[in-house]
Amino acid sequence: MMETLIVLLTTLLVLRAAAALGARRFGAWSTCAAYALGVMLIMTGTTHFLPEAFADSPAPTHTDFIPMVPPFVPFPSLMIYLTGALELLGAAGLFLTNTRRPAGLGLIALFLVMLPANIYVAVSDVPFNGAPATPLWARIPEQVLYIGVALGAAGALRFGRRGGGTAEPSTRAVVRTDGVA
Repeated sequence: MMETLIVLLTTLLVLRAAAALGARRFGAWSTCAAYALGVMLIMTGTTHFLPEAFADSPAPTHTDFIPMVPPFVPFPSLMIYLTGALELLGAAGLFLTNTRRPAGLGLIALFLVMLPANIYVAVSDVPFNGAPATPLWARIPEQVLYIGVALGAAGALRFGRRGGGTAEPSTRAVVRTDGVA
């Protein structure tokens, strides 16, 4: 799971650097969060579909995910395909301005639904892709971070500037009616 965190944070920093160099598209943290989370989800969602022929690669395959599904969840293989498809659809939605908010909110729901599986893997010490299980103390904060980034991408979090303004400039004009200019 450390790889996903590295991809998310590296992408976010690269996009913020691009903004500092004049790429206006990445001027808002929420936009950068959306793109960074989208890149991460393309990476993770794609692995849900990798066949066993890729077992010798560093990427996990569909088969590697099946033991992560808690015993009370029916059709584990299908659930892996479903969550992979939802991750890829969520990523696509994050890249489009008109669908960014619903995609971010949908991904929050997905991350919350997948939380029991993350807890199950840590508590049951289920290895993943040949590596030992990530401990619960690391897994839960990482999941909370992904939820926070999805909230930011959805525009549900506002980062203030000094003086109380918001990070996103307002397009509304202020009209004074008291005669003071």
